Amino acid sequence: MNALRDTQNAVSGSLESYRSMVLSAEEAVGRIQPGQRVFIGTGCGQPQALVAALLGRADELEDVEIIHLVTLGEPACRHKELAQRFRLKPFFIADGVDTDMRNRLGDYTPILFSDIPELFRSGHLPIDVALIQVTEPNEHGLCSLGISVDVTKSAAENASLVVAQVNPQMPWTTGDGLMRVHDLDVLVPCEEPLLETALPDPGDTPHRIAEYMAALIPDSSTLQFPVHRIPQALLEFLKNKHDLGIHAEVVSDGIIELLEAGAITGARKSNDRGKIVCSMCLGTKKLYRYLDKNPAFSFRCAEYVSDPAVISRQRNMVAIGLASEIDLMGQVCAHSPETGFSGMASHADFVHGAARARGGKMIIALESTRSDGSWSRIVPRLSDGAAVAATCFEVHYVVTEHGVAYLHGKSLQERAMALISIAHPDFRAGLLREAIERGYISSDLATIEGKIHIGPPLLRSSTVLGDGTLVNFRPMHPTDEARMRDLFRSLSKQTMYYRFMSGVARLPQRRVQDLVYVDYRDEMAIVGTIPEAYGEEIIAVGRYYLNPETNHAEVAFIVRDPWQNRGIGTFLLKYLATIARGQGIAGFTAEVLVDNRAMLAVLRKSGFRLRSQLDGRVHSIELDFE
Repeated sequence: MNALRDTQNAVSGSLESYRSMVLSAEEAVGRIQPGQRVFIGTGCGQPQALVAALLGRADELEDVEIIHLVTLGEPACRHKELAQRFRLKPFFIADGVDTDMRNRLGDYTPILFSDIPELFRSGHLPIDVALIQVTEPNEHGLCSLGISVDVTKSAAENASLVVAQVNPQMPWTTGDGLMRVHDLDVLVPCEEPLLETALPDPGDTPHRIAEYMAALIPDSSTLQFPVHRIPQALLEFLKNKHDLGIHAEVVSDGIIELLEAGAITGARKSNDRGKIVCSMCLGTKKLYRYLDKNPAFSFRCAEYVSDPAVISRQRNMVAIGLASEIDLMGQVCAHSPETGFSGMASHADFVHGAARARGGKMIIALESTRSDGSWSRIVPRLSDGAAVAATCFEVHYVVTEHGVAYLHGKSLQERAMALISIAHPDFRAGLLREAIERGYISSDLATIEGKIHIGPPLLRSSTVLGDGTLVNFRPMHPTDEARMRDLFRSLSKQTMYYRFMSGVARLPQRRVQDLVYVDYRDEMAIVGTIPEAYGEEIIAVGRYYLNPETNHAEVAFIVRDPWQNRGIGTFLLKYLATIARGQGIAGFTAEVLVDNRAMLAVLRKSGFRLRSQLDGRVHSIELDFE
């Protein structure tokens, strides 16, 4: 009784009217009976005083089952100790959790995040006791669930006994997370710091992945991204975006930087305009202070935030998901016993919703290999026991540190080639052989083994033409074969004749392949593109081939007929020269027909020292950079 008397004496003025509901943590947990099912509040909103009291009664509570959403790493959350004393049934297992816990997978419950509340309401998973954490009540008798609304509110609404730790350090958040004090059964006043989760520096590989992802996110997009080192790295590259919105399961400290940079306004959101919508946060004191009574945030229940129908109504919805591996068809595995176990949570909800949103994109991010580099995460088939979090029908983009693969609407061969091209170079040849054996890729492509290379992302540029058209320039990509065929089919007979010095009407597939697969050591190929509804269209190609004996490279370029005489050839020559000089190449050579006056004019006004020799109808030209 001493503990209860001390607790009641410590009751703050805000609880004075509810003194009859106040108990100590030990007294409150004393109401739990053996064999009951107990829900514990989520993530950083976990009521630590109640968990400590529960552990103190572990020897008395036989066959108690613990239901919880997010298991965080040790030591803060004491989940390892809970797992040793009780039967844990998690819906999600986060990175950094003890290996022994990961090995006990039988009680993990795979379910869509948005479906969990209905599991409680329907009685399919009845809750006997809910241990939650709330703010102090206001003058209207309302408490806020603060940083943990998610499925916590549903658990509290459907539990037979609700025990609430009342913590003045819990921030008051707006949205769905308000509860009337009289809907709670027991109040346990206990002021203590909230749990905190701070991610370490992401590292070089996540930064490279994030830079590719940022290029896929236009202004005015509404974003969802999980709390992980890859999305954390992405935040740095979003600061210069405009009018971004947030509709996400969880937010972390990085959201503050984007708000202060002016990147997030929510002004162009289709739903909840001007609001950052989320269901929980995993962060630090800095974020908790920022959230307190901040009207820019709206904490909503899981059945709203992660409802695919709600997500799909958000225009330009960009959802970022993580994968432990992906197969050559484009099936995404979020977890498996072999690659590491982490529950899907809202992953699949946002896959479905973003894929159906107008202007929506589903981006899957993963490092190309497992941590030791010995296994590729892009695989011919998924590992045994893999749980497919996104089907091959829904994924738009896959991003690794080696580039971006666009899969939506692509054939199996196009998908496989795109994914192989962004796999780690050590595994590309093996993946190609496997893809051919499985029939995903034509056996005609067996000759390209060892030739699948990706140009450095630094070799990107752009120019604005006289009429204001923006033309982007990038390295040739292994998936450009179809675009290159379209380019050559579009060219006039004269343009083809000037480029290949023959009356060839079209190029055979093998020749197109030779032009697409570039080693970026002795040869270089840069394409000029313009955006189209179906992706991008190649309107120009510039390339050079190094002769190691002379340290000069043969240069050539080609421009679609409607785009000729608009400065693209001049830009390509200067840009290729800049690249070549950076690689220590001394100059260019070119063979140009006397009738090809446009090409001759481009070479002559290059600004480099030029020597020309006429042999019949062909000018042999040499340009020296120095």
